[in-house]
Formats: sequence, C-alpha cells, structure tokens
Amino acid sequence: MIRALYTATTGLEAQQMNIDVIANNLANVGTTGFKRSRADFEDLMYQTLKEPGASETSTTEVSTGVQVGLGVRPAAVQRVYLQGDFLQTSNPLDVAVEGDGLFQVTLPDGSTAYTRSGAFKLDSTGTIVTSAGDAVTPQISIPQAAESITIGADGTVSVTLSGQTAPSQVGQLQTVRFANPPGLRAEGRNLFTETGTSGTPQLGTPGQDGLGALAQGFLENSNVSVVEELVAMISAQRAYEINSRAVSAVDDMLRTAAALGR
Repeated sequence: MIRALYTATTGLEAQQMNIDVIANNLANVGTTGFKRSRADFEDLMYQTLKEPGASETSTTEVSTGVQVGLGVRPAAVQRVYLQGDFLQTSNPLDVAVEGDGLFQVTLPDGSTAYTRSGAFKLDSTGTIVTSAGDAVTPQISIPQAAESITIGADGTVSVTLSGQTAPSQVGQLQTVRFANPPGLRAEGRNLFTETGTSGTPQLGTPGQDGLGALAQGFLENSNVSVVEELVAMISAQRAYEINSRAVSAVDDMLRTAAALGR
C-alpha cells in the first residue's frame, strides 16, 4: 500500500515536468526560430515477487510471474527540429533557412554558438550581428555607403554602393549541420552550443551538401502548434489528476487499516 503511494508520487512529478515543458513551448510560440520540446518518460525498476519462467511444480512453470512497477521518471526532453512557417518581412537583414542548417555566431568570450534565428542587425561598425549583438561568423561588414543589401540563396552577401550600378560582394554567410541536432545544448537567447552527443559541426555553403538554402526577407516562426500544446496540456492535467486520486485512495485505505485496531 505504501508502495502505491510513492508510485503515484512519481506520476505527479512526471506530469509536473510535462506541464513545465508545454508551458515553455507556449511561452515561445512567437519566438523566431524556436523549436518545441517534448518530454519523454520511462518506467522505473520493477519489484519481482515471482520470477517469470520459474518452476511452479516439477512439471509446470510460471508463465508470466508477478512484477510490480515502481513508477515513472523523465528520460529526456527532446527538441523537435521541424521546419517552422515562414514570415515575410521584406527586411533585407532577415534571413530564413529553408531546410537543415544553423547560423554560426561568435560570443563575447570568443566561443562559437549556433542559432536558427536569422533576425540579423547591424552594429555601429556595420558588422552583421544577432539581436543580442553577437557577431555572425564569418564576420561580414556592410559599408556605410551601401544603398541596398542582397543575400543570395547560397549566402552570398552583396551591396550596391552609392554612385555605382554593379553590386559588390562583401562576404558569404555559411551554415552548419550536426549529426544529432537534438543533442545540442540550449543556452537561451535562441542559441545552442555543441556537446559530445551532438557531433561536430559540419560547415558548408547554404543550398549544397544537404544544407538548406537561404531566403532573404523572411523569418522562420516557432514550430510550436498552439492546438497540439493545448491538447497535450489537457492530457497532462488529467494524468496529474488521476495520480492525485491514487494518492487519495491510498490515504483512505491507510486510514481504514489504522481504524481496524480501535
């Protein structure tokens, strides 16, 4: 009976984490390039009261045995890298990746991070940076005399300078891919960093070798589906409610057992 109490408690804790993950997805429904997460769970160890296949008599054996589960625990919170919808902004510094690939950025400490958000800006020196001010890698600077900026599908960045008709190439955006993108570590601010399980970054030209082409004047929206998250939230709420009822049922049974001695 006490076993059921602790088992139901693990169910409550699991559904609490499930709700936490869903809430974070819904909070980021408007975050550019955000990828939704999904909580995965696994059952805990089992208490074996009768071993399956054990001999019952000299001529018979136990067909299924008696094993009682001891609850559930979180196994993983996996990020789902499905393509989000595109939003046309007509801003020349807004860039979306059509397919696989992440942009590289250099953090203030010199380390490299990766992002799906292509909402780029210019800093005071004309360098292309993220909204947080981190420089895009490879570093590209836009001349102050530039009248227009063109970013090609392959990442080629060209500008038309004042008094000139022919565009001039000033750099090229590159993207990277990983063997296991869900293995990347989320750092916040739309940034990810490499881990041992993500694999090493494979640098390439957009539109080549499996990397997605770039689309200038577009942003990739979050891939969160509000309807799906609300359905998942209702399911998690009901599961939490059922587990709480199991705790109440065990409490009632313990109260009844305690009253037998009176």
